[in-house]
Amino acid sequence: MENKKLTLSVSEAAEMLGISRNLGYLLARQGKLPGVLKLGQKRMVVSRKAIEALLDKNILRGNCNGSA
Repeated sequence: MENKKLTLSVSEAAEMLGISRNLGYLLARQGKLPGVLKLGQKRMVVSRKAIEALLDKNILRGNCNGSA
């Protein structure tokens, strides 16, 4: 059984989504990146499950451009 972290950095989440790190942080600050947890005033982490659910939802809807 693979032991995955429950949370990701914003950079890791951005990489999973195929967006830039800067865009990931912008979306997180705007509340548009799902699963963001703010820890203190500066630290942010992202729920792995929220990102995986977003990707699954978009794949099921056919909102995927087909690139891996």
